[in-house]
Amino acid sequence: MTQKRQDYISWDEYFMGVAQLAGFRSKDPNSQVGACIVSGDNKILSIGYNGFPVGCSDEEFPWNREGDPYDSKYFYVTHAELNAILNYRGGSLEGSKVYVTLFPCNECAKAIIQSGIKEVIYRFDKYADTSAVKASKRMMDASGVHYRQYQESGRTIGIEL
Repeated sequence: MTQKRQDYISWDEYFMGVAQLAGFRSKDPNSQVGACIVSGDNKILSIGYNGFPVGCSDEEFPWNREGDPYDSKYFYVTHAELNAILNYRGGSLEGSKVYVTLFPCNECAKAIIQSGIKEVIYRFDKYADTSAVKASKRMMDASGVHYRQYQESGRTIGIEL
C-alpha cells in the first residue's frame, strides 16, 4: 500500500503563502502587503491587499510617500487587513484568524479587534518600534487578540504561471 506523501505544506505555510500571493496584486510601488482571513476550521474566508478603495483610480490617486499628506498615498490606501475584513460577505468573523505579511498598524488593529478576529499571524514586523505598532500590540493585548510571528520553514515554494 502506498503511503501519503510527507512533504506537503503546513496550514501556516499555505495561508501565509496565500497572503503573500495576494500582496502581489498591490500596485503600490513601495509596499505590497497581503492578508488572508481563515476560519477556525482552516477555511479561507477573505483575502485583501493594500490599494485604493473601489472607484478611486490607481492612475489618478498618488502613490508618493513624501510631501503634503494630501498628495501622498497615506490618506487614500486601504491596508490589506482592512480590505480583507471589508471584502468578507459571509457574516461574522468572530473567532477567526488573519495571516498578514506585515504587522498591522493601529487602525487595522482596531478593525481586527472589532470584527472578532482572535489571532494575527504576521510575517514581518519592520515597524515594531513605531508608536502605531506599539499601540496595535497594546490594544490587542488588552482585548485578548493573540499575535505571533510566522515561523519560516526555510522551504521555497514556487508557482509557475
